[in-house]
Amino acid sequence: MKEYTDAELAQLLDKEIFHLISEVADGMGVECYVIGGYVRDIFLERPSSDIDVVVVGSGIEVAQRLKEKLGKRANISIFRNFGTAQVKYRGQEVEFVGARRESYHHDSRKPVVEDGTLEDDQNRRDFTINALAICLNRERFGELVDPFDGLGDMYYRIIRTPLDPDITFSDDPLRMLRCVRFATQLNFDIDPDTFDALRRNAERIRIISGERIAQEFNKILLSKHPSIGFDYLQRCGLLELIIPELSQLDVVETRNGRAHKNNFHHTLEVLENVCKNSDNLWLRWAALLHDIGKPKSKRWDPLLGWTFHNHNYIGAKMVPELFKRLKLPLDMKMKYVQKLVDLHMRPIVIADEEVTDSAVRRLLNDAGEDIDDLMTLCEADITSKNQEKKQRFLDNFVTVREKLVELKDKDYKRLFQPCVSGDDIMEMFGLKPSQQVGVLKQYIKDAVLDQRVENEPEALKKMLVEKYEQMKEEQGL
Repeated sequence: MKEYTDAELAQLLDKEIFHLISEVADGMGVECYVIGGYVRDIFLERPSSDIDVVVVGSGIEVAQRLKEKLGKRANISIFRNFGTAQVKYRGQEVEFVGARRESYHHDSRKPVVEDGTLEDDQNRRDFTINALAICLNRERFGELVDPFDGLGDMYYRIIRTPLDPDITFSDDPLRMLRCVRFATQLNFDIDPDTFDALRRNAERIRIISGERIAQEFNKILLSKHPSIGFDYLQRCGLLELIIPELSQLDVVETRNGRAHKNNFHHTLEVLENVCKNSDNLWLRWAALLHDIGKPKSKRWDPLLGWTFHNHNYIGAKMVPELFKRLKLPLDMKMKYVQKLVDLHMRPIVIADEEVTDSAVRRLLNDAGEDIDDLMTLCEADITSKNQEKKQRFLDNFVTVREKLVELKDKDYKRLFQPCVSGDDIMEMFGLKPSQQVGVLKQYIKDAVLDQRVENEPEALKKMLVEKYEQMKEEQGL
């Protein structure tokens, strides 16, 4: 954080757009301030292009006068239902709103809005660091108005609400997720009283739409260290209400002196590992959800201890419903996440044994163009505290990647996909679509992947005839 005097702030705001706004506001005889994130980011030395301006009066009228002054150089959009207007000028977007006070009904986050003072407007802001305002009127140009010591909170790296956090969060429960999101993005701590209010008001999140929740979750996931946010979400009880499948991983059970690891903490470690190598939002979602099938698959085996057989398959089946609930896209992005959750154990199984061409060939066939992302996820999934075991896996992953490169250099579609189709099989034996056709098709696909037969029609049809006769004998036909 960098500190500035009012004179230095005036120099930082010595830009055409601010002086034009100042002239318009003074000409209309109204107070005008730049407020919120733009001011916050000046002190945090972060880039910010969106400018919010609050007017003690009509924000729309100031925006209209500014547009008149700029003429064809600017565009204006007016949103009368919200009392706001947006002016676009030379790549900058300036949002104007009149200072207001708000009151809320318990069953809605939509406020009853009335005209107010600058103090009223700062009172309604979500966090102290977002309540700072800088005056744009000529006589006070550059003067900072900071009634809640937002500068102090930035200095000590704290997220805190301006007023009673219970009222702030109960009025607009989306602010709870914004609280966690800002703490994650800025790597700030949440003030203890504010965090306690998150816990007390967590149930209020139920009135927020899935779309708004998903937007905040995506921003948390795209931050440098998203595990910070998900740790907060879990500890305050919000995660259990939003993604219970993930929250349920936060348990350690012991039987006969044998305990399994905390799979929630493991998941956050995997997520951080992925973030070191990729900013792909959907790969990060796959990392977050890769083990959600473990609670349903957990079993105690007297010989093996705790097992989680097929947790990848179970987890993949859970992804569509979770995406639907959060209003996340149900298109190829969901299918991509589902595929990676389903396949995330395959490279680990391969790397735990001798790395054979056949196994790698099957992996490449099933993962297709997502193979590199799958390998990134699987390497991130190696979090063992046994450094010797961890290094052995990682070394074997290098071998897997080398073999993948070799196979990718070839025409793997021709090599892997049998040139005899299911339709060909039905025509050969006079069959209708059935399980029998599926068995025959998988039989020749396995043979091609294992390179037990040339991928040529004649050789495959010969193999099919032999297999079909064997199946008839076994069925007594």
